[in-house]
Formats: sequence, structure tokens, C-alpha cells
Amino acid sequence: MSNVLERIVDVTRDEVRRRRKETPLADLESRLGPHREGRPFAEALVRPGVSVIAEHKRRSPSAGEIRAGATVTDIAQAYERGGAAALSVLTEGPHFGGTLADLEEARGAVELPILRKDFMVDAYQVYEAAVAGADAILLIVAALEPKELVSLYNEALGVDLDVLVEVHDEQELEAALEAIDMDVIGINNRNLVDFTVDVERTYELLSDVPAGKTVVSESGFHTREQIEELERVGVDAVLIGETLMRAPDPEIALRDLCGHGEGAEEGL
Repeated sequence: MSNVLERIVDVTRDEVRRRRKETPLADLESRLGPHREGRPFAEALVRPGVSVIAEHKRRSPSAGEIRAGATVTDIAQAYERGGAAALSVLTEGPHFGGTLADLEEARGAVELPILRKDFMVDAYQVYEAAVAGADAILLIVAALEPKELVSLYNEALGVDLDVLVEVHDEQELEAALEAIDMDVIGINNRNLVDFTVDVERTYELLSDVPAGKTVVSESGFHTREQIEELERVGVDAVLIGETLMRAPDPEIALRDLCGHGEGAEEGL
């Protein structure tokens, strides 16, 4: 792991221990009903064209505060109106300013399937996600040992959560494919060492992804032309956060990225 990722993971483990003392795992399990109403996250990513997972993100270590004063409800509903296939809610607190309350608020505000985006290192977080209303979780291969990846993946499936398995390079992709038979693979174009972004990472790794997998490209997308290029090479979905969060009108920005803006409607 990179030093930045190591620090975030260490803090996350401490935070999970604290939350586990406040609310034991048994309490979470008791709040998880036998017939939890899920929304099909993985299915939403394979509709025609490139599906957009639109992200609510309060801040980041590299960018600082992103959109002061915006409510989760306002952003989530703008994304839903703008044509998002799914919603990502960043719930990590110390570095990104997110909370599980953000996810719960989003759940009540929209009908979209919701991804809990966090640094998942403990089964406790899987149950937190399910109780809060998530439909999927993110597992970052760089943050986990193979046994942890397998364990958390199976825990998620056990509570009817889909899983987005995120890789950054060929070695991580190979390790993930050897460890689990995942359906959805995320290729993160962001370097976790220096936080630079290179969208070529997706194109370089795409040829190594087995046929039949759903591929999500993450980070670095700002234009409709980029989305069209992803569609041409067979990428199924794209996760976009800061571009939309910083836009004057997130709904219009998303419509433009999806090709549903005024110019697209007029054939311009």
C-alpha cells in the first residue's frame, strides 16, 4: 500500500474499533431485517451506453472542501434527475468528511441504487452499510490482503450487497481474479501515492479483464467525448464525483456528460 492509503486504512481500523464498542455487531445484525429491500446496483450498470455512477463527496485530502453548503438530498436528487444509473456516497469521515448519515439521507431522497464508498477493512462495515441502506460496497484490492478480500466479499454477498472490486494496476487485477469470482471490476485511474490521475490506466488494463465482467472506470472524466470513447472500447460504467460536485448545476452537468443535454437533444 501507499503511505497515504496505509494512513487512511490505519485510521479506519481505529474508527471501526470505536464504533464497534458503541454499537456491537449483534445490534447491527438485529436491525438487518430478513427481507431487506435492495436495489439492483450491478444490474443498473449494464444498460445500453455508459452508465454513470454519480458520487456525493464532501472533500478529499488532495482537493479539500468541494461543495460547501450543499445537502445530500439536493445533490442526490439532482443526480437522479440528471440521469445517473446509480449513486455513490463517500462515507469515510476523517479524510473525506462523509458519514453513514449521508448514505441514509440519500437512501430516503432517491430511488437509485446506492454504493457505500469507503475503505472497507472489517465485516462490521459491511453490516453498517446494509443497515444504512446501501445496495453495494467498494472493496479496494490495494487496501486488503487476499484473505480479507475473500472474507469481505463473501460477507457482502451474505447480506445481499453487490460489490465493486477496485484495482489500480495489472498485479492487483490478477490478484483479485485469483481470489474471487467478482462480477463488477472498478479500474481507478487515480494514483494512490501522489493522487495524480491518468485515464489511460483504464485502457491499459481493459484488455486483461475477462469477458463477461462489468467494468467501471473511476476518476478523471470531465467531458462527453471521454464518455463516448469509453463506450467505444466496451467500458460499462463510469464513476464521477468532483466534476459533478463542482459544477454550478450538477443536474445539467450530468445530462451533458450522459449526452442528454440541450445540445444533444438538438443534434448539436
